[in-house]
Amino acid sequence: MKSNNRIRNLLLTALLATSASAAAQSGTLVFGNNGDPVSLESGNITDGISILVQHQIYDTLVHFKDGSTDTIPGLATSWKANADATSWTFTLRKGVKFQDGTPLNADAVVFNWQRFFDPKNQYGYRDQGRTYEIVGQLLGGFKGEKGAVIKDIVKVDDSTVRFDLNMPSSVLPSVVGSGYFGIASPTAIKKDGAKYGTPASTPVGTGPFSFVSWKTGDRVTLKANAGYWGTKPKVANLVIRSIKDASQRLNELKAGTIDFTADLSPDNLKEVSADKNLAAVKKPSFNVGFLSLNNSNQYLKNDKVRMAISMAINKKAIVEAFWNGLAVSSASFLPPTFDWANSKNVPADYTFDPAAAKKLLADAGYPNGISLDLWFMPVSRPYFPNPKPIAEAMAADLSAIGIKVNLKTEDWAKYLDDRNKEPGFDMYMIGWTGDYGDPDNFYAAYYGPNAADDINYTSPELNTLLDQGRAAVSQADKAKIYAQIHDITFKANHRIPIVHSQPLAAKRTYVQGWIPSPLGSEAFNNISITGKK
Repeated sequence: MKSNNRIRNLLLTALLATSASAAAQSGTLVFGNNGDPVSLESGNITDGISILVQHQIYDTLVHFKDGSTDTIPGLATSWKANADATSWTFTLRKGVKFQDGTPLNADAVVFNWQRFFDPKNQYGYRDQGRTYEIVGQLLGGFKGEKGAVIKDIVKVDDSTVRFDLNMPSSVLPSVVGSGYFGIASPTAIKKDGAKYGTPASTPVGTGPFSFVSWKTGDRVTLKANAGYWGTKPKVANLVIRSIKDASQRLNELKAGTIDFTADLSPDNLKEVSADKNLAAVKKPSFNVGFLSLNNSNQYLKNDKVRMAISMAINKKAIVEAFWNGLAVSSASFLPPTFDWANSKNVPADYTFDPAAAKKLLADAGYPNGISLDLWFMPVSRPYFPNPKPIAEAMAADLSAIGIKVNLKTEDWAKYLDDRNKEPGFDMYMIGWTGDYGDPDNFYAAYYGPNAADDINYTSPELNTLLDQGRAAVSQADKAKIYAQIHDITFKANHRIPIVHSQPLAAKRTYVQGWIPSPLGSEAFNNISITGKK
């Protein structure tokens, strides 16, 4: 009898555990994203909309502590540099499997990084449109190119991978941890070929959620990865809706058709706070929204014209008008958390002086004005929540000094692609949310040797300083280098910082466990929706 009772108790315990697990992974979490991902192929994106979805499917070698830029173990449990930081060795987590059941090992990591990095890699499918632009932006170039940080990525043994560098880098672990560089299943990539990452494929990673479907322009549907090595998702399903318009996202949040969202208009703060079913979430400020000026344009080649533009835009008034106190303007490309890296020779902000700007334009040889295109993004972003009216405000300021502005936009994926194609955009709005906690991430991404094709501007002195900044270890050493970079970029006026914003997000009150990252996006496996009807 005791034996039977014991068996019955064991069965009851197992049943309860199974029920608890099912309860823990029940329900559907719905996020309102501010547009469609460009691609679900890791390594081949530059935009935050795509990163947010990829964060759910893929893991990177290095993770970041929740709500922080501090590095913690990801697919690598540890990493170590050699004496001069020209080589980094990563020890991989054992027992991890991709969502297709294949093993995560050194071969898989090397496979991914070689396709990102090596233009000749057969699985990079560069002949079918792949560019891996972000590698050039963050890592100075591709295999064999002058300025490339990485020399090679090699397998040491099944659980160890080594990155050999052409130059010292103190920030490499943070770079490889950024959300662009998720590790995908080699088997899945070989199976889908050049279709991999498109709606016609099945992206496969080791992340907390597995891919189910992608309905272009509507939603990406995911399900909990029951075999996830980390904290298992607290919901059974995750739906990421594509809703470009911020007001529509708020309306759907209020109606309960989405559970949480980000990048709302700052003007929505009062409305969100007044709704008892909602909670406002102010995300950490770690971004820059800016105006890029293309040096290949006949007018913008002239230093005086670019300076006139920088003086004609009333940045302070624009920030006050469109960010509802949730942003600041400055003359630095870096967000306020990096104030220590700014030059004391640069003013706190640009001088707003339309009369002086108009005189500069005349001195440049254009007393009767000029005409330029200004492109604005078709989606709201953390740094530009209302792109079109912000563009209209800048256009009005420029018109006041004699610059006729033609406002233009196009589909987000095309926008990101066309800015880098000749002849490029005259002027265009873009921005950057940091991927890791170092000034290198901001400056290298938009001023490095492979990062400024959109503005056709190069500076050997700047490239040398970027290499030095990447190699420096102490904050004091970095501060001296980045102050010089600040001086050069401020005087160049090719990228004019407009704003550093504190993005407004919101959630239904039953959404618990969401800790927004300053790095722009995070995995949603810690979020629960207990109480959702």
